Amino acid sequence: MSNTDFMLAVEDLTVSFDGFKAIDNLTLYVDRDELRVIIGPNGAGKTTLLDLICGKTRASGGSIKFRNREMTGLPEYQIVRAGVGRKFQTPSIYENLTVFQNLAVSFPRGRSVLGALTFRTTEAERQRVAEVAAEIALDEVLEREAAQLSHGQKQWLEIGMLLMQDPKLLMLDEPIAGMSVRERELTAELLKRISKGRAVIVIEHDMDFVQRIADKVTVMHQGRILAEGSMAQVQNDPRVIDVYLGH
Repeated sequence: MSNTDFMLAVEDLTVSFDGFKAIDNLTLYVDRDELRVIIGPNGAGKTTLLDLICGKTRASGGSIKFRNREMTGLPEYQIVRAGVGRKFQTPSIYENLTVFQNLAVSFPRGRSVLGALTFRTTEAERQRVAEVAAEIALDEVLEREAAQLSHGQKQWLEIGMLLMQDPKLLMLDEPIAGMSVRERELTAELLKRISKGRAVIVIEHDMDFVQRIADKVTVMHQGRILAEGSMAQVQNDPRVIDVYLGH
């Protein structure tokens, strides 16, 4: 398979901070319809890698291609418009708005939040909100203020706000942190659902959760890829065992 066949092709990527290589000549390929989980010790470069892909951090060298389009050096807003969505650890939602309003203001139509609230929503927008709300299991609470949602529901709402823009690559950093056991189960089901029709990259520390959701696992260490494969393959890799037991 050539690198033009992948949803995301990262090649020879490097970024240095004050002489320290946070990402060191890293190459990563992610397929269409794939749920990839990235694991590794603290300081391995996992979040920095996502920062580079979404344009928050500029690479020192290498290439990032999304749907065979070069993304390296583009500003964040252009990368978002190209179809890349990023969710950070802490939910970023409008607490004083309802679930419906949070989703509606995320519809890609070029309005400000205030403009989106003062203009009447179109049938297409309402239909899209209904579809996404069902996908994130919040269709029963559309009129509830976001502040009244549980922690897990707030995380799902933010995922829904990203889905409103129909990204083809969605990246999530530790999405189940602080969730209840039941919320974790529902989040696993949600992530598997939304990986159909797009690529999803998840950074996660909970190995039981990783086992449940991952199509493929990438292990990072010191800014490089240490191992890749199924969860069983990477768990039995001597290099991975050494890194985890040696820290």
